[in-house]
Amino acid sequence: MHGRFRADVLANRNNRVILERWAALDLPDCWLVAGCLFQTVWNLQAGRAPEADIKDYDLFYFDQTDLSEQGEQDVQERVDGLFADLGVPIEVANQARVHTWYESYFGHPYPALHSAREGIDRFLMPATCVGIRPDAIYAPNGLEILYKGLLAPNSLTPYRELFEQKAASYLARWPSLRVMTH
Repeated sequence: MHGRFRADVLANRNNRVILERWAALDLPDCWLVAGCLFQTVWNLQAGRAPEADIKDYDLFYFDQTDLSEQGEQDVQERVDGLFADLGVPIEVANQARVHTWYESYFGHPYPALHSAREGIDRFLMPATCVGIRPDAIYAPNGLEILYKGLLAPNSLTPYRELFEQKAASYLARWPSLRVMTH
């Protein structure tokens, strides 16, 4: 299933270019994550263009040596320059510093992480916990639930209202998805 996932992800031109320029990112423990991956899969399943309705492309990295907002902004500016020709937003997040802002932004506590993969583990739905880089795929819950379109709450982030908002947004775009309540 990893081969199918990689092929599907690469059908999205923006994902493909990001992965082709990976070495230029030069970020520690870096992964392309989230909606640009699982939404590409759902778009292909729905017969839509791979890039349809994907609002941004997310890069997680882990740098404990600089937990400052300015450090993350500096990385963001460098990434913006590297991918300016794509014309899509690419958002960069240092997973080493998420615990410093998450609660004030989302209203829920968030323990400090020890790797970018731990950030992927904490997405609101197990089916969406996916990351890729040129040499690896990370899918801690497997890929089957992603391809089956099963949306369930993640026990690592048990925030029901955030889950319901996200699930409603996904269902509006991909009506074939199924919400599992337990």
